Amino acid sequence: MKQLQRDGLLYFQFETFPGNGRIQHAIFSRRGGVSPAPYDSLNLSVSVPDDDERVYANRRRAYGLFGRDTDTVVHAHLVHGNQVVRVTQADNQSWPLGDALITNEPGCGLTMNYADCTPIFLYDPVRQAIGLGHAGWQGAVRDLPGAMVRAMRREFGSDPADLRAGIGPTIGWAQYEVAEPLVSQVKGTFAHWPELLRVPPGQGNGRYHFDLALANYGRLAAAGVPQIELSGLCTATRTDLFFSHRAEKGKTGRFGAIFILS
Repeated sequence: MKQLQRDGLLYFQFETFPGNGRIQHAIFSRRGGVSPAPYDSLNLSVSVPDDDERVYANRRRAYGLFGRDTDTVVHAHLVHGNQVVRVTQADNQSWPLGDALITNEPGCGLTMNYADCTPIFLYDPVRQAIGLGHAGWQGAVRDLPGAMVRAMRREFGSDPADLRAGIGPTIGWAQYEVAEPLVSQVKGTFAHWPELLRVPPGQGNGRYHFDLALANYGRLAAAGVPQIELSGLCTATRTDLFFSHRAEKGKTGRFGAIFILS
């Protein structure tokens, strides 16, 4: 990913996404907002005990880089599953239930918030359609990335071979110690689970750690997506850049992503 800064905000973009003027996108860092600790400072979520007015001020700053505000993008009400919702600008203030949003309407902007779970971006440069997803361990097990690919094929006629995908900052495997029921579900779902559940060298307790980024990468590849960019950024080790629910023991904010079809 490439790192950019504008109007006091630090954000990231995928290097492999085309600069063809048809899409705008960003994954925002936690820097440049007005919220105090532990939500410092660009918290974009009203689901944490931050002051709503500060959240809206943060959204004006972040979304404003792309000429948007909180009521001119589509938000999702996350359910931690594999539900994909097709949306238009008519959904700007409806908060549809689901963990992925897709659209082929020019001018429609999608947004979601994160704090260790994986941002999933999909772009179809042929059919001109986009998708934005939120895949934690349950989304990976239930194949949210594959569900996004299949939904774009069904709704827009997208060929998976044409899609370009981006996997944003997420908790790294070495920081993601896990237990039941995750371990059993991963073992029962992924044939290559030994690649996804590993014990760090020298760790005395022998507990598994889960590679969330690799699991979501594999889901996209299995769905036929040939070009996938991994951010390589760990939210838990880079709390200077991102919020991390695990590293900050739940007392933290949410960083946001925006994806606009121009």
